[in-house]
Amino acid sequence: MDPVSVVAAAVGAGAATGLKDAAATSIKDAYSALKRLLAERYATIDVEPLERRPDSEPKRASLAEDLRDAGADSDDEILEAARRVLDEVSSHDPAAARSIGIDIEGAKAEAVRIRRVRAAGTGVRLRSSTITGDIEIEDVQAGETGPQARP
Repeated sequence: MDPVSVVAAAVGAGAATGLKDAAATSIKDAYSALKRLLAERYATIDVEPLERRPDSEPKRASLAEDLRDAGADSDDEILEAARRVLDEVSSHDPAAARSIGIDIEGAKAEAVRIRRVRAAGTGVRLRSSTITGDIEIEDVQAGETGPQARP
């Protein structure tokens, strides 16, 4: 997953879980740190539309586009903060993490590595992207979460 898609996914996950009163303190702290970094470095980036509708793929894609245009795709500190949010959400609110999955469109990358995806719907979808090297996808669980039906 390209860096700005990770950041956009983290904003969506943080908004979906970190803004709830019952959210774990570690999720709230990680999400606040990500938002603070984004505000300090990319003042023109507005995460509020995605916060209002965290399940909206178009809003997530729009944020990723804005981040890419602002040059955030090469900001390692932002990427690390985003990964912390996703890790905290995955650890403390697995149901929210499962609903997010990974949906990548229009990515341009040398390589893609995706690990440990749990999604109620589609686990990983990669469309209209240019990958010049390896694609590595591991440990994906998608679709129904109950017992699997036998054919």
